[in-house]
Amino acid sequence: MNIELKIRESFFGQAIGDALGVPVEFKSRKYLTKNPVKDFLGFMCWDQPPGTFSDDSSMMFCTAESLSIKYDIENIGNLFVKWYKHGYWGAHDELFDIGGTTRRSLDRIIQGEKAEFSGEFFSENNGNGSLMRILPLVFQLYSETNINKRFKIVKEVSSITHAHFRSIMSCFIFVEFGIQILKGKDKKEAYSDTQIIINNFIDSNDFNPDEIKLFEKVLENRIEKYDITEINSNGYVIDSIESSLWCFMNSNNYTESVLMSVNLGGDTDTTAAINGGIAGLYYGWENIPKKWINNISKKNEIINLSKRFAESIQ
Repeated sequence: MNIELKIRESFFGQAIGDALGVPVEFKSRKYLTKNPVKDFLGFMCWDQPPGTFSDDSSMMFCTAESLSIKYDIENIGNLFVKWYKHGYWGAHDELFDIGGTTRRSLDRIIQGEKAEFSGEFFSENNGNGSLMRILPLVFQLYSETNINKRFKIVKEVSSITHAHFRSIMSCFIFVEFGIQILKGKDKKEAYSDTQIIINNFIDSNDFNPDEIKLFEKVLENRIEKYDITEINSNGYVIDSIESSLWCFMNSNNYTESVLMSVNLGGDTDTTAAINGGIAGLYYGWENIPKKWINNISKKNEIINLSKRFAESIQ
Protein backbone atom coordinates (compact mmCIF):
# COMPACT_ATOMS: atom_id res chain seq x y z
CA MET A 1 0.00 0.00 0.00
CA ASN A 2 1.25 3.48 -0.91
CA ILE A 3 0.50 5.14 2.41
CA GLU A 4 1.61 8.58 1.23
CA LEU A 5 -0.89 8.43 -1.64
CA LYS A 6 -3.67 7.24 0.69
CA ILE A 7 -2.98 10.13 3.06
CA ARG A 8 -2.93 12.61 0.21
CA GLU A 9 -6.24 11.27 -1.13
CA SER A 10 -7.93 11.67 2.22
CA PHE A 11 -6.38 15.06 3.07
CA PHE A 12 -7.34 16.59 -0.28
CA GLY A 13 -10.67 14.80 -0.06
CA GLN A 14 -11.45 16.51 3.23
CA ALA A 15 -10.12 19.96 2.31
CA ILE A 16 -12.03 20.02 -1.00
CA GLY A 17 -15.29 18.91 0.63
CA ASP A 18 -14.75 21.57 3.26
CA ALA A 19 -14.10 24.27 0.63
CA LEU A 20 -17.18 23.30 -1.36
CA GLY A 21 -19.29 23.81 1.77
CA VAL A 22 -17.76 27.02 3.14
CA PRO A 23 -19.63 29.50 0.91
CA VAL A 24 -23.06 28.06 1.69
CA GLU A 25 -22.69 27.26 5.37
CA PHE A 26 -26.02 27.71 7.20
CA LYS A 27 -28.02 27.60 3.96
CA SER A 28 -31.13 25.45 4.30
CA ARG A 29 -31.71 22.15 2.54
CA LYS A 30 -34.66 23.73 0.78
CA TYR A 31 -32.47 26.53 -0.58
CA LEU A 32 -29.76 24.14 -1.74
CA THR A 33 -32.28 21.81 -3.37
CA LYS A 34 -33.25 24.75 -5.58
CA ASN A 35 -29.70 26.13 -5.87
CA PRO A 36 -27.37 23.13 -5.56
CA VAL A 37 -23.64 23.59 -5.22
CA LYS A 38 -21.82 22.00 -8.16
CA ASP A 39 -18.38 23.58 -7.96
CA PHE A 40 -16.17 25.85 -5.88
CA LEU A 41 -17.92 29.11 -5.06
CA GLY A 42 -16.61 32.16 -3.31
CA PHE A 43 -17.34 35.37 -1.43
CA MET A 44 -20.61 34.26 0.07
CA CYS A 45 -21.06 33.20 3.70
CA TRP A 46 -17.51 33.96 4.92
CA ASP A 47 -16.40 36.29 2.10
CA GLN A 48 -13.59 33.92 1.14
CA PRO A 49 -12.25 33.17 -2.35
CA PRO A 50 -13.09 29.84 -4.05
CA GLY A 51 -11.08 26.88 -2.78
CA THR A 52 -10.90 28.14 0.81
CA PHE A 53 -11.12 25.45 3.47
CA SER A 54 -12.23 26.24 7.03
CA ASP A 55 -11.27 25.47 10.62
CA ASP A 56 -12.28 21.86 9.96
CA SER A 57 -9.29 21.19 7.71
CA SER A 58 -6.93 23.66 9.41
CA MET A 59 -7.25 21.75 12.70
CA MET A 60 -6.96 18.43 10.89
CA PHE A 61 -3.72 19.56 9.28
CA CYS A 62 -2.42 20.79 12.63
CA THR A 63 -3.17 17.34 14.06
CA ALA A 64 -1.34 15.59 11.23
CA GLU A 65 1.66 17.90 11.50
CA SER A 66 1.96 17.26 15.22
CA LEU A 67 1.61 13.50 14.75
CA SER A 68 4.32 13.57 12.09
CA ILE A 69 6.76 14.55 14.86
CA LYS A 70 5.43 12.25 17.61
CA TYR A 71 2.24 11.53 19.49
CA ASP A 72 2.02 14.38 22.00
CA ILE A 73 -1.34 15.74 23.16
CA GLU A 74 0.25 18.95 24.46
CA ASN A 75 1.92 19.63 21.12
CA ILE A 76 -1.35 19.09 19.26
CA GLY A 77 -3.04 21.54 21.63
CA ASN A 78 -0.28 24.09 21.12
CA LEU A 79 -0.59 23.86 17.34
CA PHE A 80 -4.33 24.43 17.69
CA VAL A 81 -3.54 27.57 19.66
CA LYS A 82 -1.10 28.66 16.95
CA TRP A 83 -3.92 28.31 14.43
CA TYR A 84 -6.40 30.08 16.71
CA LYS A 85 -4.15 33.05 17.42
CA HIS A 86 -1.99 33.30 14.31
CA GLY A 87 -3.89 31.55 11.52
CA TYR A 88 -1.39 28.71 11.29
CA TRP A 89 -2.60 26.24 8.62
CA GLY A 90 -5.42 28.64 7.81
CA ALA A 91 -6.29 28.56 4.12
CA HIS A 92 -5.04 32.15 3.88
CA ASP A 93 -3.04 32.21 7.12
CA GLU A 94 -5.86 33.65 9.14
CA LEU A 95 -8.79 32.40 11.19
CA PHE A 96 -12.29 33.19 10.01
CA ASP A 97 -14.38 30.67 11.96
CA ILE A 98 -14.12 28.80 15.25
CA GLY A 99 -16.68 26.91 17.30
CA GLY A 100 -17.54 27.98 20.84
CA THR A 101 -16.44 24.78 22.56
CA THR A 102 -13.17 24.81 20.64
CA ARG A 103 -12.52 28.48 21.43
CA ARG A 104 -13.16 28.07 25.16
CA SER A 105 -10.98 24.95 25.31
CA LEU A 106 -8.09 26.65 23.53
CA ASP A 107 -8.45 29.70 25.77
CA ARG A 108 -7.84 27.36 28.71
CA ILE A 109 -4.61 26.14 27.13
CA ILE A 110 -3.53 29.75 26.61
CA GLN A 111 -4.25 30.40 30.28
CA GLY A 112 -1.99 27.52 31.30
CA GLU A 113 -4.22 24.46 31.40
CA LYS A 114 -2.80 21.25 29.93
CA ALA A 115 -4.38 20.10 26.68
CA GLU A 116 -5.06 16.81 28.44
CA PHE A 117 -7.65 18.57 30.58
CA SER A 118 -8.72 21.52 28.42
CA GLY A 119 -11.80 20.04 26.71
CA GLU A 120 -15.42 20.60 27.65
CA PHE A 121 -17.36 17.56 28.81
CA PHE A 122 -21.02 18.46 29.31
CA SER A 123 -23.76 17.12 27.04
CA GLU A 124 -24.24 20.54 25.46
CA ASN A 125 -20.58 20.43 24.35
CA ASN A 126 -21.23 17.98 21.54
CA GLY A 127 -20.68 19.99 18.42
CA ASN A 128 -18.67 18.34 15.65
CA GLY A 129 -15.41 20.17 16.43
CA SER A 130 -13.34 17.08 17.20
CA LEU A 131 -14.92 14.78 14.59
CA MET A 132 -13.96 17.22 11.85
CA ARG A 133 -10.24 16.97 12.68
CA ILE A 134 -9.86 13.30 13.68
CA LEU A 135 -8.99 11.93 10.20
CA PRO A 136 -5.19 11.59 10.74
CA LEU A 137 -5.81 9.00 13.46
CA VAL A 138 -7.05 6.59 10.76
CA PHE A 139 -3.43 6.35 9.60
CA GLN A 140 -1.80 6.78 12.99
CA LEU A 141 -3.77 3.86 14.45
CA TYR A 142 -3.95 1.61 11.38
CA SER A 143 -1.25 -0.72 12.71
CA GLU A 144 -2.38 -0.60 16.35
CA THR A 145 -3.97 -4.00 17.02
CA ASN A 146 -5.20 -3.22 20.55
CA ILE A 147 -8.66 -1.67 20.32
CA ASN A 148 -8.41 -0.34 23.87
CA LYS A 149 -5.30 1.62 22.90
CA ARG A 150 -7.01 2.90 19.77
CA PHE A 151 -9.98 4.09 21.82
CA LYS A 152 -7.69 5.71 24.41
CA ILE A 153 -5.84 7.73 21.78
CA VAL A 154 -9.04 8.79 20.01
CA LYS A 155 -10.43 9.84 23.40
CA GLU A 156 -7.32 11.86 24.22
CA VAL A 157 -7.23 13.67 20.87
CA SER A 158 -10.95 14.44 20.87
CA SER A 159 -10.84 15.61 24.47
CA ILE A 160 -8.45 18.49 23.78
CA THR A 161 -11.66 20.32 22.90
CA HIS A 162 -14.57 17.85 23.05
CA ALA A 163 -14.38 15.50 26.04
CA HIS A 164 -17.97 14.23 26.26
CA PHE A 165 -18.57 10.56 25.46
CA ARG A 166 -20.80 11.39 22.49
CA SER A 167 -18.03 13.26 20.72
CA ILE A 168 -15.44 10.64 21.60
CA MET A 169 -17.58 7.73 20.37
CA SER A 170 -18.41 9.57 17.12
CA CYS A 171 -14.70 10.05 16.49
CA PHE A 172 -14.02 6.42 17.36
CA ILE A 173 -16.66 5.15 14.92
CA PHE A 174 -15.20 7.34 12.18
CA VAL A 175 -11.63 6.20 12.82
CA GLU A 176 -12.57 2.52 12.97
CA PHE A 177 -14.55 2.85 9.73
CA GLY A 178 -11.64 4.66 8.11
CA ILE A 179 -9.28 1.85 9.12
CA GLN A 180 -11.58 -0.71 7.48
CA ILE A 181 -11.68 1.42 4.30
CA LEU A 182 -7.87 1.73 4.38
CA LYS A 183 -7.68 -2.06 4.43
CA GLY A 184 -9.17 -1.95 0.92
CA LYS A 185 -12.60 -3.33 1.73
CA ASP A 186 -15.76 -2.58 -0.19
CA LYS A 187 -17.71 0.14 1.59
CA LYS A 188 -20.59 -2.16 2.59
CA GLU A 189 -18.23 -4.76 4.01
CA ALA A 190 -16.22 -2.06 5.77
CA TYR A 191 -19.38 -0.68 7.35
CA SER A 192 -20.63 -4.09 8.49
CA ASP A 193 -17.23 -4.94 9.96
CA THR A 194 -17.06 -1.60 11.73
CA GLN A 195 -20.45 -2.22 13.34
CA ILE A 196 -19.27 -5.62 14.59
CA ILE A 197 -15.99 -4.23 15.95
CA ILE A 198 -17.61 -1.26 17.70
CA ASN A 199 -20.53 -3.24 19.13
CA ASN A 200 -18.21 -5.93 20.49
CA PHE A 201 -16.10 -3.19 22.07
CA ILE A 202 -19.20 -1.61 23.61
CA ASP A 203 -20.30 -4.98 24.99
CA SER A 204 -16.96 -5.38 26.75
CA ASN A 205 -17.15 -1.96 28.42
CA ASP A 206 -19.45 -0.39 30.96
CA PHE A 207 -20.69 2.53 28.87
CA ASN A 208 -23.89 4.43 29.66
CA PRO A 209 -26.64 2.58 27.73
CA ASP A 210 -28.58 5.82 27.23
CA GLU A 211 -25.56 7.26 25.41
CA ILE A 212 -25.05 4.13 23.33
CA LYS A 213 -28.71 4.19 22.25
CA LEU A 214 -28.07 7.57 20.58
CA PHE A 215 -25.88 5.77 18.03
CA GLU A 216 -28.61 3.34 16.99
CA LYS A 217 -28.89 4.60 13.41
CA VAL A 218 -25.20 4.08 12.77
CA LEU A 219 -24.40 1.04 14.91
CA GLU A 220 -27.59 -1.06 14.95
CA ASN A 221 -29.13 -0.29 11.59
CA ARG A 222 -27.86 0.53 8.10
CA ILE A 223 -27.47 4.30 7.92
CA GLU A 224 -27.94 4.31 4.14
CA LYS A 225 -31.43 2.81 4.45
CA TYR A 226 -32.86 5.91 6.14
CA ASP A 227 -34.84 8.44 4.14
CA ILE A 228 -33.19 11.81 3.63
CA THR A 229 -35.91 13.37 5.81
CA GLU A 230 -34.52 11.35 8.74
CA ILE A 231 -31.00 12.69 8.24
CA ASN A 232 -30.06 15.95 9.95
CA SER A 233 -27.01 17.94 8.90
CA ASN A 234 -26.46 20.55 11.58
CA GLY A 235 -23.46 20.93 13.89
CA TYR A 236 -24.46 18.26 16.44
CA VAL A 237 -21.81 15.55 16.40
CA ILE A 238 -24.19 12.59 16.05
CA ASP A 239 -25.99 14.31 13.19
CA SER A 240 -22.60 14.87 11.56
CA ILE A 241 -21.47 11.24 11.74
CA GLU A 242 -24.89 10.11 10.47
CA SER A 243 -25.14 12.60 7.59
CA SER A 244 -21.55 12.19 6.37
CA LEU A 245 -21.81 8.38 6.38
CA TRP A 246 -25.30 8.50 4.80
CA CYS A 247 -23.95 10.48 1.85
CA PHE A 248 -20.89 8.25 1.52
CA MET A 249 -22.91 5.04 1.55
CA ASN A 250 -25.51 6.41 -0.90
CA SER A 251 -23.13 7.77 -3.54
CA ASN A 252 -21.00 6.18 -6.25
CA ASN A 253 -18.00 8.48 -6.65
CA TYR A 254 -16.11 11.23 -4.86
CA THR A 255 -17.84 14.15 -6.56
CA GLU A 256 -21.33 12.81 -5.92
CA SER A 257 -20.46 12.06 -2.29
CA VAL A 258 -19.14 15.50 -1.33
CA LEU A 259 -21.74 17.46 -3.30
CA MET A 260 -24.50 15.39 -1.71
CA SER A 261 -23.03 16.30 1.68
CA VAL A 262 -22.91 20.02 0.92
CA ASN A 263 -26.40 20.09 -0.51
CA LEU A 264 -27.93 18.61 2.64
CA GLY A 265 -27.62 22.16 3.97
CA GLY A 266 -26.86 23.34 7.48
CA ASP A 267 -23.28 22.75 8.58
CA THR A 268 -22.29 22.25 4.97
CA ASP A 269 -18.52 22.59 5.27
CA THR A 270 -18.15 20.15 8.15
CA THR A 271 -20.49 17.48 6.80
CA ALA A 272 -18.62 17.58 3.49
CA ALA A 273 -15.21 17.68 5.19
CA ILE A 274 -15.94 14.57 7.26
CA ASN A 275 -17.46 12.85 4.23
CA GLY A 276 -14.70 13.99 1.90
CA GLY A 277 -11.89 12.50 3.95
CA ILE A 278 -13.41 9.04 3.70
CA ALA A 279 -14.64 9.48 0.11
CA GLY A 280 -11.19 10.61 -1.05
CA LEU A 281 -9.60 7.63 0.67
CA TYR A 282 -12.12 5.19 -0.81
CA TYR A 283 -12.43 6.44 -4.39
CA GLY A 284 -8.81 7.45 -4.84
CA TRP A 285 -6.74 10.23 -6.34
CA GLU A 286 -7.88 9.74 -9.92
CA ASN A 287 -11.53 10.12 -8.87
CA ILE A 288 -11.04 13.56 -7.31
CA PRO A 289 -11.55 16.26 -9.99
CA LYS A 290 -8.20 17.78 -10.97
CA LYS A 291 -9.68 21.27 -11.14
CA TRP A 292 -10.52 21.01 -7.43
CA ILE A 293 -7.10 19.64 -6.54
CA ASN A 294 -5.39 22.43 -8.47
CA ASN A 295 -7.54 25.19 -6.97
CA ILE A 296 -7.63 24.20 -3.31
CA SER A 297 -5.79 26.55 -0.98
CA LYS A 298 -2.33 25.42 0.15
CA LYS A 299 -2.13 22.63 -2.43
CA ASN A 300 1.65 22.25 -2.23
CA GLU A 301 1.70 22.48 1.56
CA ILE A 302 -0.90 19.67 1.76
CA ILE A 303 1.23 17.50 -0.55
CA ASN A 304 4.32 18.14 1.59
CA LEU A 305 2.44 17.43 4.83
CA SER A 306 1.13 14.16 3.38
CA LYS A 307 4.71 13.13 2.62
CA ARG A 308 6.01 14.05 6.10
CA PHE A 309 3.13 12.34 7.85
CA ALA A 310 3.55 9.19 5.75
CA GLU A 311 7.27 9.04 6.55
CA SER A 312 6.54 9.31 10.27
CA ILE A 313 4.27 6.25 10.37
CA GLN A 314 6.13 3.89 8.06
